[in-house]
Amino acid sequence: MFILIALLALGVWALVATVIELRRDGYRRIPTDWSRVSGRDALDRAEAGRVYR
Repeated sequence: MFILIALLALGVWALVATVIELRRDGYRRIPTDWSRVSGRDALDRAEAGRVYR
């Protein structure tokens, strides 16, 4: 019975900690700032005759 209570308490604690950390981390929908997104791909800079791995 003690183990069951301990597991239940641990589960509740984990759930509360997860909610707190998600709020603290800023997990929410934020629109993309397109001025900070690069318009070029890494392959655009590749030169002919070179091997990139």
